[in-house]
Amino acid sequence: MRINFRSTMVALLAVTLACVLSVGAMGAKAPVTLSFWPSSNPQEIEFAKIIVKAWNDAHPDIQVKMEPLPASRSTEEVLLAAIAAGTTPDICANIYPGAISQYIAGKGLYPHDTLPGFYDFIYARTPKDVVDAFTYKDGHVYQIPWKGNPIMLAYNVKLLRANGIDPKSLATYSGFLAAAERMVKDLDGDGRPDQWLYAPTVDVTWWQRLFDFYTLYIGASGGKTLLSGGKVDFENDAAEQVFAFLQTIFKKGLCPKGAMIGDAFLSGKIGSTITGPWSVPYYDQNAPEGFEYDFVPIPVPDGVQGPVITFGDPKNIGIFANSKHPLEAWEFVKFIMSRENDLLWLKITSQPPYRRGIAKDSLFVGYFEKNPMMATFVEQGVYTRGVDDSKYLIEIFDTISKQYDLCCVQGRKAPKAAVRDAAQAVRDILAGW
Repeated sequence: MRINFRSTMVALLAVTLACVLSVGAMGAKAPVTLSFWPSSNPQEIEFAKIIVKAWNDAHPDIQVKMEPLPASRSTEEVLLAAIAAGTTPDICANIYPGAISQYIAGKGLYPHDTLPGFYDFIYARTPKDVVDAFTYKDGHVYQIPWKGNPIMLAYNVKLLRANGIDPKSLATYSGFLAAAERMVKDLDGDGRPDQWLYAPTVDVTWWQRLFDFYTLYIGASGGKTLLSGGKVDFENDAAEQVFAFLQTIFKKGLCPKGAMIGDAFLSGKIGSTITGPWSVPYYDQNAPEGFEYDFVPIPVPDGVQGPVITFGDPKNIGIFANSKHPLEAWEFVKFIMSRENDLLWLKITSQPPYRRGIAKDSLFVGYFEKNPMMATFVEQGVYTRGVDDSKYLIEIFDTISKQYDLCCVQGRKAPKAAVRDAAQAVRDILAGW
């Protein structure tokens, strides 16, 4: 039998090539995929989409998949449920410091300080006192300091001017209440007021108290939080003054008793609202033509001296303990927090990052010249407080919210009694009763 040498060689080469390709395919390393949960805020989603695309385009070996936060009343409830079920993402950019103890108790978060170059990167970006504030009692850092949103009082410039109200007069409780009485109007002529200076929320959901009672309490107390050394520290005159102030607003009819339809601030129904810098892009996009607004510090009791201290509403970034790729996740987090992306973040969300010397940084100077309101928030950011690190924080605010409803909204309880009962209930919670 004659063998066709050429045909045989071609066949052997084909088999060899197939084997090489097969071995190569088996040996090829699949790209790492990281899951990333940003906040559900539209501006933050926009930022997340941009940075995820930029990262994925530049890193084919480490791909990031952005996923929406599962629906719930709060991010904290979502993350606690995910930790319990073992379904957390690799990274979340919406970590609330007040829930850290709960996340740690569930062994949910990675000790970020053990990541390579962690402190070199963090201290180059973030003031040490901020890092210290977010360091856990065991010495580890389970949340990466990212951004803070000082809470201030936004006001309708034209509406206050039309009613002869100087925004500076809103600085004290007495001045605010006097302005509130002047502002109440019956615009429709139906015998019922439909214009006010301020509309406190009647919603008793725990986190709502962060933006009324708690913000006002920090200002009234000169910077106190609710706990000190793990014990109740809010049974005091400052807390009573806040409850009395809010109760007066409701009792005198200086605010609506129920929820208002639509955006009462942009529609001109209320003259001021307690909010943070995230409102700037929202107002700019949704305000009617000719609408003017500005910001001043929150009101404080008469006699309070020194700079006004307010709630800083911090949110941080976390890598979760069940991540199979913490080193790759750390690289992506550093990309999120780069100097250039901090500027992009500011431009899209109007939320100040925890960046050292940001107001004088040459990359940011032009931004602040074009956005002077954000410079105001950066200045206020020096005078802020966060929340206490307690695994009972939601229960604590739920308890305060019940007394807020009884005392301030319904007027069925005196401020002193409401504060006393809230403080005792929180002591019981901390004691595990």
